[in-house]
Amino acid sequence: MTIDAHRIWLDVEKIRQESPLIHNITNYVVMNLTANALLSIGASPVMAHAEEEVADMVKIASALVINIGTLSEKWVNAMQRAIRQAKALDKPIILDPVGAGATPYRTETTRHLLEEAPPTILRGNASEIRAIVTIDTKTKGVDSITTPEAALEAARYLSQQYDCVVCISGKTDWVVQGNQLIKISNGHPLMPRVTGLGCTATALCGAFSAVSESAFQATVGAMATLGIAGELAAQNANGPASFQMHLLDALYNLKETDFTERLKLEIVS
Repeated sequence: MTIDAHRIWLDVEKIRQESPLIHNITNYVVMNLTANALLSIGASPVMAHAEEEVADMVKIASALVINIGTLSEKWVNAMQRAIRQAKALDKPIILDPVGAGATPYRTETTRHLLEEAPPTILRGNASEIRAIVTIDTKTKGVDSITTPEAALEAARYLSQQYDCVVCISGKTDWVVQGNQLIKISNGHPLMPRVTGLGCTATALCGAFSAVSESAFQATVGAMATLGIAGELAAQNANGPASFQMHLLDALYNLKETDFTERLKLEIVS
């Protein structure tokens, strides 16, 4: 299957037409931004983390996004219950192991969630992806101190182990599934200056997975879309605050020509 600018644009149109409900169990820091990003691209977000309702919410959602950014025992229990329900209903599960490697609790929680039900898509920065596999990888808070390229071996292993798509995000984004490997070079230096854009990428993976032909295509589409929107936002931004505002506008106003003119995608053999 060829993934190109037109195919990604068709998925954007599907999101806008179908407005899929994306269930997010995410962290306090990013709730507002990720919800607005999903609305801007055309999806319908719901932020529900109460253990008493997550199973029912999964039933009506098109995809489940799990983000471990602000962990607590109750939230972990809710995540486990939601994941079990999504697995039973064969709905896409997108997992963001925020800060894996920073503390043993985060790393072990990620591993437990992976064993509860393998995700459809696993998206994290290079340090987080490596930390799931190895115990000697360190994460600086929730920021990566490892290059995405250095995490490719770990990504390949996780993809095979859990039969899922693995995305390593950074200055360059890598999307891995089995023998498939795509490199995406879209984005802008202001993006790391706004908290939660990695989490936003994960949420967009949820929206794209609700409409795409495959999880691999969904991940490529989500990462390329956010990167291109970032480039467009930077044209009018004076700094991180205005960049965030213009990013939401860019997601809302995306056109097919933005993809055909800007997409930097490379299939790596």
